[in-house]
Amino acid sequence: MTSVIDTLQHHLLAALDPAPTETRRLFHGRGRCWPGLEQITVDWLQGVLLVSLFREPPEGQLQALEQMLLALAEAPCWAGQAILIQHRYLPDSPGHWLLGTPSEHWLIDEDGLRYQLDLGVKQNTGLFLDMRYGRRWVRERAAGKRVLNLFAYTCGFSVAAVAGGAEHVVNLDMARSALSRGRDNHRHNGHDLSRVSFLGHELFKSWGKVRKSGPYDLIIIDPPTFQKGSFVLTQDYRKILRRLPELLSESGTVLACVNDPGIGPEFLIEGMAHEAPALTFVERVANAPEFPDVDPAGGLKAMVFAGAAVRRLDLPHDVT
Repeated sequence: MTSVIDTLQHHLLAALDPAPTETRRLFHGRGRCWPGLEQITVDWLQGVLLVSLFREPPEGQLQALEQMLLALAEAPCWAGQAILIQHRYLPDSPGHWLLGTPSEHWLIDEDGLRYQLDLGVKQNTGLFLDMRYGRRWVRERAAGKRVLNLFAYTCGFSVAAVAGGAEHVVNLDMARSALSRGRDNHRHNGHDLSRVSFLGHELFKSWGKVRKSGPYDLIIIDPPTFQKGSFVLTQDYRKILRRLPELLSESGTVLACVNDPGIGPEFLIEGMAHEAPALTFVERVANAPEFPDVDPAGGLKAMVFAGAAVRRLDLPHDVT
């Protein structure tokens, strides 16, 4: 028990010396690279250290973890203000502020863009840090494009697209409160909201509304694995893929994502080949280095597809 906490302490001391200037994952136990720490992640939120526990710790480990974190706050490299432990394995994912003053709302930076997070009050903070390279990929390719952002959540992709010069972005998510936070995120970045639309609808009942603003030059699909009463990834993803030809411009591109360690990249490649054969696999967007995984196919899959009118990449396709 002590050894795994010592391992975690070693990683955190190294990661905080010095602390990142922007928000970063400091320790990704869920990548299964460190035995005994598979259900722990630690994020640096520019002053707040967020420790997420995805399974109830073995007897005595939580106390050892808390003692280690308090000792970390006394180390010369510590530049934080607070430590929050979130128990993701419990209903409503309650948060416990181990150190510092509780702060429900917190502004952070990623690639020079600002996002508002919710700390200790919801299961998710409002920004999935593992999609950092995906947001960067969108930003680098959004200039002059009409973008459709499905399962938009708090509109991280939309913020990146507008920052990259997108002509217009349509965000769709059934959670209107998440879209409201998306508006806030755009405002925090000084964006012109006339270039952004927010549709608070359930996707499968809203194809007409989605088509109305098309065709789109870039479509982003980043769904949850399961959303009660509305979406089951293994059952419903293909329903979206088969609609793509009627939504996408002739030279359009699709970024299709899956973040279930039990589902490999072939799920999307084979699904697209069957449901939208005019779209061909181009590349898998690399995952950020702070998210190592013992199985490369088990981490986030952000897969790019495009029609024949889009220039093929010179690099060989990487699906691992």
